[in-house]
Amino acid sequence: MRTSIRGPRRLGALVAVAALTTGLLAGCADDSGDGSANAGDGNGGGKGKITLTVGTFGVFGYKQSGLYDEYMKLHPNVTIRENVTTRTDVYWPKVLTRLQAGSGTDDVQAIEVGNITEAVQTQANKFVDLGKDADKSQWLDWKLAQATTKDGRTIGLGTDIGPMAICYRKDLFQKAGLETDRTKLAAQWKGDWAKYVEVGKQYMKKAPRGTKFVDSASSVYNAAVGGASERYYDKDGNVVWDKSEGVKKAWDAAMSVATSDMSAKLKQFDPTWDQGYAKGTFATVACPAWMIGYIEQKSGDSGKGKWDVAAAPAASNWGGSFLGVPTASKHQKEAVELAKWLTAPAQQEKVFAKQASFPSTPSAYPNLKPAADTTAYFSGAPITQIFSDAAKVIPAQPLGPKDKPIDNAISDVGILQVEQKGKSPAQGWDAATKEIKDVLGQ
Repeated sequence: MRTSIRGPRRLGALVAVAALTTGLLAGCADDSGDGSANAGDGNGGGKGKITLTVGTFGVFGYKQSGLYDEYMKLHPNVTIRENVTTRTDVYWPKVLTRLQAGSGTDDVQAIEVGNITEAVQTQANKFVDLGKDADKSQWLDWKLAQATTKDGRTIGLGTDIGPMAICYRKDLFQKAGLETDRTKLAAQWKGDWAKYVEVGKQYMKKAPRGTKFVDSASSVYNAAVGGASERYYDKDGNVVWDKSEGVKKAWDAAMSVATSDMSAKLKQFDPTWDQGYAKGTFATVACPAWMIGYIEQKSGDSGKGKWDVAAAPAASNWGGSFLGVPTASKHQKEAVELAKWLTAPAQQEKVFAKQASFPSTPSAYPNLKPAADTTAYFSGAPITQIFSDAAKVIPAQPLGPKDKPIDNAISDVGILQVEQKGKSPAQGWDAATKEIKDVLGQ
């Protein structure tokens, strides 16, 4: 939701993506809300009662899958309030400001994978070491390592990861005279995002009126760069975004889309993107697991049975998040217990069943069952299998403290210059470069 990204943007976004997901809308609060923790001292009105606030972005699925209600029944002295911000690029700067101030944070604070290295390297002393209380063997090693400092302090417990697929409107494919079978379709673009772009060119030859092949060039970029073994930093922590072969290939694929007529030219997670789902104006979207719930929510009843899911051209991860407990929390002990419970395998299974957010806890995998409504919505696609197969071969990427801002500069500045403002790819790259140098203080 992960961004969001569900984060980004996240088997929401497998999530919200962040995602969860990853990046994704929840509607429990809006971006203009205060979102601060412990309002009114957090007391629930009776002796021994406390209110725990959970700060998230997008749709994490905890409310939607009934986990908050379940936890409050198990702990009658606890009331949970979720503070939601739609976009991670709004959410995280606000969190940083409150961490530095030492007040105003939520009791449990979500951290998107693109921000986790910054949190580990610059904000670790602002978070409780959760490794002292949690069974660290529950999580994927690489996921746990992302939230662990060099001296062994674990500041976040993994929620979801974001294995990639392609979600597509099979009704629009049929009208365009293209293959609609998910297995045969995946074979057409297997191994190369450039092949996916070629399918888009074929789609546009007979595209149903008012539709485009893909939502945005940024969508293609994020999906492609998520499968690179190296993107913005190397394994030694050096900034290499401008030399990265993975970035170059992803940029080239995005530019093929941005300079053609196959993109709806929408900015992901903006209201116009949501409207594009509802109106059926694009036929495909690069779809990390956390986005399954987002699509179902935004496409609505009219999209049921029209969407399907196929394997992506290459294994890729987009999004995934963590839950941390700021030291500024007035209820640290209770907040730690809540964070542990929400990220435990049993709860990750329940979120998956609701919105297909793929767990970061391997022991949950044999028990994953998407909701019957979700399976029906996506034409009976074997969602668990598709995202599980992708998760097994995702390359581990080195992350750096400015991963998210660099990614935003390329997606939200460079690519948009080309796609929405008609600039050349060279001009778009120059705009992204300027933004990244500002971010890096160069």
